[in-house]
Amino acid sequence: MLTPYEIIKKKRDGGELTREEIFFIIDSFTKGEIPDYQMAAFLMAVYFRKLNDLETALLTQAMQASGKSMDLSSVPGPTVDKHSTGGVGDKVSLPLAPLVAACGGFVPMMSGRGLGHTGGTLDKLESIPGFRVNLSNGEFVSAVREVGCAIIGQTADVAPADKKLYALRDVTATVDSMDLIAASILSKKLAAGPKSLLLDVKTGSGAFMRELDDSRALARLMVAICRNSDRNARALITNMDQPLGEAAGNANEVEESLSVLRGEGPEDLTTLVVESGARMLEMAGLVKNLDQGRARIRNAITSGAGLDRFRKMLERQGGDPRVVDDPTLLPQAAHRWEETADRSGTLLSIDTTAAGMAVVVLGGGRQKSTDDVDHAVGVRFLKKPGDAVEKGEPVFLIDYNDEERLADCRARLEKAIVIGDGEPRRLPLILEEID
Repeated sequence: MLTPYEIIKKKRDGGELTREEIFFIIDSFTKGEIPDYQMAAFLMAVYFRKLNDLETALLTQAMQASGKSMDLSSVPGPTVDKHSTGGVGDKVSLPLAPLVAACGGFVPMMSGRGLGHTGGTLDKLESIPGFRVNLSNGEFVSAVREVGCAIIGQTADVAPADKKLYALRDVTATVDSMDLIAASILSKKLAAGPKSLLLDVKTGSGAFMRELDDSRALARLMVAICRNSDRNARALITNMDQPLGEAAGNANEVEESLSVLRGEGPEDLTTLVVESGARMLEMAGLVKNLDQGRARIRNAITSGAGLDRFRKMLERQGGDPRVVDDPTLLPQAAHRWEETADRSGTLLSIDTTAAGMAVVVLGGGRQKSTDDVDHAVGVRFLKKPGDAVEKGEPVFLIDYNDEERLADCRARLEKAIVIGDGEPRRLPLILEEID
């Protein structure tokens, strides 16, 4: 008979845990049969001794098995999803899901809310009047089957072990264990049921993993977990040393997503949407190579098929479809401030975490979990690192509702950017691919 003590001791001493041991400790903790103090000891043992790829995959599977998984057997085509580790201005999921759906893929996307300086897909979608992110499992599967895509939040019966474990990790200094991070992310994504998964792992000043080596290690680990869980996966490591696109906020990111679907979006955002979509189509077996995938995604943009699919997703999830043609129906801030450069030169860098926090203090994100989000406020970044800047030229546009919040936002943005002398140099967008 297994006991928590023996499993904790085994991992403390560097042993490799079996499937039976991992499933036992996760199942028992979820049911309340193991006290917090023993699970805290187990988490600390994992933190210091680490898990190998197979152990991490088994932990992911055990957390997924703690609740329900979506049954996508009724979906009449290949299922494929995308997950991003989060960043500032990262609204890729909003145009990407309907574009892939318009090309024949089925995208069951379970997303999250804003965390720290990063925005959340659910918060962005909830800026659309009436949009429902809380669908039942049956409604979710039906929407994916009939529309081709749906984006929802985690339901209470999906990976409940993850919620309990995260609460304990948060108070035991074990949040930043790479093994536990990967298992937390993928237990929820795999529960959504996709056969293939594209991972977008951010790196740089606005990412949770700021160093390329750490981002690479996380990407490789998550790909290995997926493979050990009988899922097709690959990962992109992408640059978060600058906001993605121009808009950071909620309603303004929805508006920018619509501009991508119309073929009018910022170059960097559009490129990442096309490159991600091409890979998802290739992984799903809908195209033979990436060139065909890029062509299919671009055609879905130019033909309007992606925009039409987005409209259908809104209708199915209760959102007002009129925003597709009239973005002014999205929440609008009362005021706009134009921030200008105090000198001429080159924009050398942006501290993207500081830029993200500037949006949070406006009210566009949460400083604590109980905070309300002001969907109307946000920042538009008019310049990118490498751009030439003239004194007095606009650098940011700030949409705001509160003068005190504006002052805090401006102070943070002024500290976030460096304008100096130097040759313009564009930052690469996709740094590596791990397959």
